[in-house]
Amino acid sequence: MNELDQKINKYFPGLVVRKDLVKTVKGNAIVPTYVLEYLLGQYCATSDEASIKTGIDTVKEILRKHYVHRNEAGLIRSEIARLGRLKVIDRIGVDFNADKGLHEATFANLGISKVLIDADTVKKHKKLLVGGVWCIADIEYSPSEDKGVCPWILSSLKPIQLSHFDFESYVDARQEFTTDEWVDLLIQSIGFNPGMFGKRSKLTQLIRLIPYCERNYNLIELGPKGTGKSHIYSEFSPHGILISGGEVTVPKLFVNNSNGKIGLVGYWDCVAFDEFAGKQKRVDKALVDIMKNYMVNKSFSRGVETLGAEASMVFVGNTQHTVPYMLKHSDLFCELPDKFYDSAFLDRIHFYIPGWEVDIIRGEMFSGGYGFVVDYLAEILRSLRNHDYSDRYKEHFSLSSDISTRDRDGINKTFSGLMKILFPHGEASREDIEELLRFAIEGRKRVKDQLMRIDSTYGDVRFAYHGSNGASIPVTTLEEEEYPNYYHKVIIEGEDGEILEATQPDRLLVPSKPPAPVEPFLKEKHLTFQENQKGISYDFLLGPYLKGAAMITVTDPYIRLFYQIRNFMEFLETLVKQKASDEEVSVHLVTTEDEFKGEQQKENFEKIKESASALGVNFTWEFDNTGTIHARHIVTDHGWKISLDRGLDIFQHYEMNDAFTFANRLQQYRPCKAFEVTYIKT
Repeated sequence: MNELDQKINKYFPGLVVRKDLVKTVKGNAIVPTYVLEYLLGQYCATSDEASIKTGIDTVKEILRKHYVHRNEAGLIRSEIARLGRLKVIDRIGVDFNADKGLHEATFANLGISKVLIDADTVKKHKKLLVGGVWCIADIEYSPSEDKGVCPWILSSLKPIQLSHFDFESYVDARQEFTTDEWVDLLIQSIGFNPGMFGKRSKLTQLIRLIPYCERNYNLIELGPKGTGKSHIYSEFSPHGILISGGEVTVPKLFVNNSNGKIGLVGYWDCVAFDEFAGKQKRVDKALVDIMKNYMVNKSFSRGVETLGAEASMVFVGNTQHTVPYMLKHSDLFCELPDKFYDSAFLDRIHFYIPGWEVDIIRGEMFSGGYGFVVDYLAEILRSLRNHDYSDRYKEHFSLSSDISTRDRDGINKTFSGLMKILFPHGEASREDIEELLRFAIEGRKRVKDQLMRIDSTYGDVRFAYHGSNGASIPVTTLEEEEYPNYYHKVIIEGEDGEILEATQPDRLLVPSKPPAPVEPFLKEKHLTFQENQKGISYDFLLGPYLKGAAMITVTDPYIRLFYQIRNFMEFLETLVKQKASDEEVSVHLVTTEDEFKGEQQKENFEKIKESASALGVNFTWEFDNTGTIHARHIVTDHGWKISLDRGLDIFQHYEMNDAFTFANRLQQYRPCKAFEVTYIKT
């Protein structure tokens, strides 16, 4: 175990599990992660390897004996009849039979129904009535001569979820972790390796948890396929339900007026709509109208009676186009069905997760470290719904008066949710609070900026906040930084259907023709780049400042590992593009020797030297192992010093060995880490 895993086990004994064990025990059992981790938490919530091995065997045996596979349902029914009684793990739903005045259970995988269940059990576990619950149940078989009597008897039922937890102990233990450690613990808890994500990407993942800890939170995430958008809502918590966007009706979601039965929003903390995007989808307009009212007023009507509910709503769907294409031709909501492509509906959204920033899930992204048993974390999040942290930033910051009440609500709810997740004890530094506030503002701004494209009646809003000194600090979205010309266009359709283009007030119009290339004007400047920003390359950052140099010195202590040496090779490629074929350039690298693979490092440098010399680049290097070099910079003999706070290591992890991904071959398609560059004339 690494240092963080040791700390996790020390302060949360018995409440954490090694995350790679889920795959080990799952096999072909189609059960949510929280079901498996519930079992693992019973037998494997330890750091002792021998106990873990024994626990895994126990869990596998429980699944083998008791989990019901659909294709083996007949065999299990026969086994119950033979033995008279058997314990099973299945998803159980309950309906009320009005004619008989009885509750009847249906076992999804076992394939039996009309099993009598007592009213007290149903009252205790109301979610059995809506969507069903995964349970461990004892089933008996007792045939009767009366054909109207069900031969199956439910003798006991236990929902698979945590029965109790100590919130105060959770809060006390949280204070033993730094913010970064706590974030990494949470990322491991949802199954990912935190080393594969930057801070912004980690916050994006954690935004997905807010619907579980914040009442009536409305969240949307649109992005490419394969980024794990629906995983949190189908696998993570027994308090959330994932439904297909096309399968929901007014009675199922809100209330059935014929029998008065309350729908999903009355029983679940989070209702998520999968496959929400798709222009071709047919949507009931009455459903959209009720959703609009519920999302803003937290209520819906049943005839003359008005009912309230606390369920958060999440909408996830796939996009078909790139971000610049959507911004140029329409907007970031363009994939939604027509009935949902409604400014009044979209204005109810509190945060838009930019799914295009989320990496497609790969095998190496999953965690092998320790994290909370997800059912434990789910209960913690649920208890936090009773708290309100939305005012915790007001001691240090205030929102711009330009921001409307609805925008403020979205910002405040997102900020409150992030505070609950990261700082349940309520104590955060000014810097941490500012980071969360900016992130919350950005997510709401993304919604509002697109609304101003869709509906011209929305006025321009300046999303900013004020510090204690009164200075106004503007907030931008990342795609606004990447594609400013496209981002600030407004799409207007003329009377004859012709698409007209206009601009938002004080914005630049997208030029109809790209400007003719001009020789870059070099000047002293300081540039800052956000995490996940794309469109950045060494050619863009460094190329113009390397042109014409005969001697270049690169100081970077971290040119040791293979990917770091590859970064340096790509730096030389940029240099080769800039120099004339009849010129020679000398490049000297000052770095540190790898403690474990120094010989391999030298061998790689020799290969680079040989390859570069054929193109007129004379490469030399030296190792400074004194530990005194920390600053990373590039100095040229024609008067420029480029200071890079991350050196050449500005890109996030990408598939380096996959020759068929553009991120491997073209730097501008790789997401960046957050970094800064300063150009100084010497």
